[in-house]
Amino acid sequence: MSTIEKALAKQKEKQQAQNLQGKSPTERVQDNTSVAMSATAVEPPPQIQASETTKDDMDGKHFGEELVLPLESLDQDGYVSLSSKRKLINEELRAIKRKVLANAFGPLSNTLDAANLVAITSTSPQEGKSFTSINLALSIALEQDKTVLLVDADVLKPSVSKKLGVQDKVEQGLMDYLLGEVDDVRDIIYRTNIENLRFIPAGKSSHLSTELLASERMAQLAHEFVSRYPDRVVVMDAPPLLGINETVVLANLAGQVLVVVEEESTKIQGLKQAIEQLDKDKAIGFVVNKTKKNTGITGYGYAYAYANHE
Repeated sequence: MSTIEKALAKQKEKQQAQNLQGKSPTERVQDNTSVAMSATAVEPPPQIQASETTKDDMDGKHFGEELVLPLESLDQDGYVSLSSKRKLINEELRAIKRKVLANAFGPLSNTLDAANLVAITSTSPQEGKSFTSINLALSIALEQDKTVLLVDADVLKPSVSKKLGVQDKVEQGLMDYLLGEVDDVRDIIYRTNIENLRFIPAGKSSHLSTELLASERMAQLAHEFVSRYPDRVVVMDAPPLLGINETVVLANLAGQVLVVVEEESTKIQGLKQAIEQLDKDKAIGFVVNKTKKNTGITGYGYAYAYANHE
C-alpha cells in the first residue's frame, strides 16, 4: 500500500468511527465489516518475493544460455566421465581433486587468500593445461555439495570452448567483461547440462588481451568469484607462465596454482624460472601430464605433487 493509499484508508476509518457514534451495536458491526472490506479493496496484490530468477548472484543458473555439452563425445575423447563407468582418468583426477578441495576448504584454507580459486597454467603451450582444467572441473562437478566455475582465461589462445564442443554456442565472455562491454558478470556465466558446472568462455579477441588480465577489473572479478560463493571452486585456465608477464599477475590472484608439466618434454630450467615468479605464499601443485603407461604408450595420464612454499 502506498503512502497516499494509507492516508486515504486512515481518513476513511476515522470518518467511519465518527459515523458509528449513536448507532446500535448491530449497526456498528455492519459498518466495521464494511471498513475492513474497504481497506482490503485498496490493498494491492502482495509482491512476489525475489526468487532464484531475480536474486542478485553469480550463479548463472538463470542467466545466459544453457550450454549442452556433448558428454558422450567428451567421454570418448578421454575426459573425465560423468557416467557410472570406471575410467583410469577419473581415478587420477580424483586424487588431484581431493588435494585441491582440502586446500580450498580444509585447515590450510585459513592461511591462503582466495583458497577456492585455482589457476592452472604451464611453462609453455601444448603441455596439456586446458585438458587438465576441463578434467578438474568435470571431476569437481561430480561432488554432491560443490559447484565449479570453469573460466577460460587463456584469452590469447582460447581452446576450452572448442574442447567442450560449444565454440559455436557462446558469444560474450571474459574479454567482453574486461573491456567494459558487459557490465554484469552474470551475463557471461553460462549454465550447462551438468548441474554443478558453470562456464565463462574467453570471449572476443583484443590487442589488449594480456594487459586486461593484469587489470584492476580482473582483480576485482577474481575477488568477487571467491567472496560471493565461498563454497564454490573456480578453475581458471590461464596462459603459460613463460613469455607472458601478465600470466604471473593472473596466477597470483588465485590461492592455488597448478603447473602442468609434460613428461620428458618440459625443461627443468624453464620450470624453475616459471615457479620463481609465483607468490611463495600460494599453494603450488605440479601435475605431470602425458605420463607413460606400462604399455609404453604415451597418454594423458597424471601424477601429482604438491608444494607449499614457506
